[in-house]
Amino acid sequence: MAKLSAGPPQHSENHLRTRPISAGHLRAFEAVARHLNFRAASEELSLTQSAVSRQIQAMEEEVGVGLFLRHTRAVELTGAGSQLLRAVVPSLERLDGAVRQIRRTAGRKSVAITTWASFASMWLIPRLEAFQSEHPDIDIRIDASDVPVDLETADIDVALRYVKPANAPANAIRLFGEQLTPVASPWLLKSGHALNKGEDLAHFALIEAGDAHRSANLEVLSWRRWLDAHRFKKLEPKRWLYFNYAHQIAQAALTGQGVALARMPLVADSLASGDLVEILPNMRLDSPLVYWLIVGPRASARPEIVAFCNWLQAQAALTRIAIGDVPDPDTADNID
Repeated sequence: MAKLSAGPPQHSENHLRTRPISAGHLRAFEAVARHLNFRAASEELSLTQSAVSRQIQAMEEEVGVGLFLRHTRAVELTGAGSQLLRAVVPSLERLDGAVRQIRRTAGRKSVAITTWASFASMWLIPRLEAFQSEHPDIDIRIDASDVPVDLETADIDVALRYVKPANAPANAIRLFGEQLTPVASPWLLKSGHALNKGEDLAHFALIEAGDAHRSANLEVLSWRRWLDAHRFKKLEPKRWLYFNYAHQIAQAALTGQGVALARMPLVADSLASGDLVEILPNMRLDSPLVYWLIVGPRASARPEIVAFCNWLQAQAALTRIAIGDVPDPDTADNID
């Protein structure tokens, strides 16, 4: 096949456009790149072939380089076209997915929640079926992230956070505090050395967060703090086992890989079921961190948000009873 032109001539780097390209041309570009044929692309897009051609030419002009090599009966992508296609395809897929989601949920009641992964998997999700049974017409979306969210502007209704009282916003509602306690699986306790007193921990692997010593907030969750507080400063375990997340720590304990220093609110269900055992119940250690409910100002009056927050606070009250939580006087007014 005889080659024709490669689209508009390439400009020098100094003359390339710096503004973003028009988004309206992206579908024409993707269709031509997928079919490598202007006619097939135009039929798919329900446009004339000349209209598609004009959109591609306009896009090449904006980008500043040719995106296709035009042959007599077909086209092929240039190197620049291939590079752009790799960015365009996932972008269009995300855009189309967002539009489908918006259309599906238009007119439906929903609650969007941001919280961190371990709390979502260990506390919130196991309880959600009860809320869904009571409110089958309310959709739930959970964004599991540690990244702070501005509830004034984000598409999020409720934040569940884990901070010291001094760092909680003024409108935060206290759900529960926590204590730290050593836990292990029942069969680990039956499979080897006795574990009846603190000194016995030296015969076991101790499980904790791998980044427990990298910040003051996480340091309070460390085994070393617990050991120091109970005067076992020189105790060294059989080995250390580190994980990034609290749900990984709990899973390792459940499977008998060692003794975990667990957060009571997150393992209360496993303790109640007997899947985990609190081995030294008289040696719990208070944590300065607290679990909070924060409601976005734009969402607080919606009936579905009110229903979810009332349900959440009722669940939190059950957790407080289960773990024997007594709040600090400074935060007592914020309990439901």
